[in-house]
Amino acid sequence: MVSQGLLADWPLRPWILAATGGIAGLGVYELLDGFTAEPWRAALAALLFFGAVATGFVLRPQNLIETAGFALGVGVVMGGIAYLAVNAGDSRAGEEFAFAAGVFFSILAIPLFQAGFHRKRLATPYAETHFHVWTDAVSAGGAFLFMGLSWMLLWLLHGLFSLIGIEIIEELIETGWFSAIFAGATFGAALGVLRNQLGIIGTLQRVVMLVFSLLAVPFGLAIMIFLVILLFSGGGALWEATDSATPVLLTCAVGCFILSNAVVRDDDEHRSGSAVMQAAALVLAVCILPLTVFAAISMGIRIDQYGLAPERIWALIAIAISTAYGLAYWVGLALGRLGAWSDYIRRANLHLAVVTCGIALILALPLLDFGAISARDQIARLESGEVSAEDFDYAALRWDFGEAGRDALEELVASPDQQIAELAQDAQIMESRPYGRRTQADRREIAEALDYGDLGETARAAVAAYVRDEIFQCAEGCRAVSLGQTDGGELIALLSDAEYERPKLLLVGPDSEKAVPQFVRDGRLMGDVAIEEGPGGAGGQVELRPFEGQQLYVDGKPASEPFK
Repeated sequence: MVSQGLLADWPLRPWILAATGGIAGLGVYELLDGFTAEPWRAALAALLFFGAVATGFVLRPQNLIETAGFALGVGVVMGGIAYLAVNAGDSRAGEEFAFAAGVFFSILAIPLFQAGFHRKRLATPYAETHFHVWTDAVSAGGAFLFMGLSWMLLWLLHGLFSLIGIEIIEELIETGWFSAIFAGATFGAALGVLRNQLGIIGTLQRVVMLVFSLLAVPFGLAIMIFLVILLFSGGGALWEATDSATPVLLTCAVGCFILSNAVVRDDDEHRSGSAVMQAAALVLAVCILPLTVFAAISMGIRIDQYGLAPERIWALIAIAISTAYGLAYWVGLALGRLGAWSDYIRRANLHLAVVTCGIALILALPLLDFGAISARDQIARLESGEVSAEDFDYAALRWDFGEAGRDALEELVASPDQQIAELAQDAQIMESRPYGRRTQADRREIAEALDYGDLGETARAAVAAYVRDEIFQCAEGCRAVSLGQTDGGELIALLSDAEYERPKLLLVGPDSEKAVPQFVRDGRLMGDVAIEEGPGGAGGQVELRPFEGQQLYVDGKPASEPFK
């Protein structure tokens, strides 16, 4: 069981954590206010934030130096990960996943430290780890709730004092530094109070697990019905839904893990005595493996169709970890049978938590470049003919795979295959990540199908480059009409056949490779056009009329703000 030292009341704890939270909140605000992607700012902000959070959960008067050192260590690790992520910028793919892996490492490391894993290693009692996982979750939820209530009270006080003409509270709320201090201090104070009541929180977490265990019965029945129908249907419906199948299946596997452990709890003495709930926990434990296997098959189909991408590699890692849990549970069920299977599951939880914590830390560090791995796989698919030049996703190399992807795209631009080179160059000159799943060949085809009228070669090429980026504008057809020369170059109206698309004004400079969309500000053209509700259509008659300058008309009706 948990030592009495951890359950002892420490009167200074709420005050220390309130001060820590307030200082950390102010520091994070000052470092990230007007954040300009400076790595050292991100590192210090992460150090303060995660160090303060870890302090809130582990700090205690016993072994004060050791607990403070651990909290500082968590802050330093997360600060380093934040520095690497921001410093990498877009040169590495999936840095947000790497940072998330660091957060996951911290979430697992805190209860392991609280249970004394750094001393006891694999001899750490599962009951202690289980106790800290759940009490940490309940404490964090309670602290967030208190912080929200504190904000509500502050707004209520503002409303009260505003009745007598005092607006100082609203002025403070609207001040960023005060909000940061208030949020950090209230969260820290609440966490300190709750951590002083771990004995009560431990009882409350049993109530929470009881509520969760009630959900185990209907959820286990639903999962079992789903798997039976899926198996008898041959999995056809699942394979047709590969876009959403993997995250849904993995989420269900996590649900099975949480609810089965809510019934199993930390020992047989506290395990639910209901035969129905025990049966539900058994079903949920059994279902984790098939759910992860189906998730793996679904992801395999998607990779076979589209090749590797950084997010798919991260998904494979999540599937592998989930499958490890599923296999461990099956082994526990086989060894323990109906009598002692829950004891094997508890042991597996501890061992796998340690392994997962280590894997998360490794993945958070820039040891593997998933963008480079994905780029090599995509190029190999193109060179082998597994994907045609028309269907190849050149935009993914440009935007999704980091510097390695852009280097690979540069090589494709120099390819002796003229079609590949042209499509790669189209993606290379894109200024923003295109939406949708149109291939580069589709974009080129839509751009070539435009009615360019009497536009010159330079204007035609520049408008085509714009349309390849803004594909939705002309997906149903477009017409480009020259409106004459301006100081900045040739002004062109782009009219779409789609009813939901309004006319666009484009400006093509003398040396423009891509048309620039325009908008009206203070009566002058500056960027994307601001057009009121009005007529559209590629077949309408286009003209410019004087109106405190000029204005775009379609079929004799105004279709834009006036401009000069």
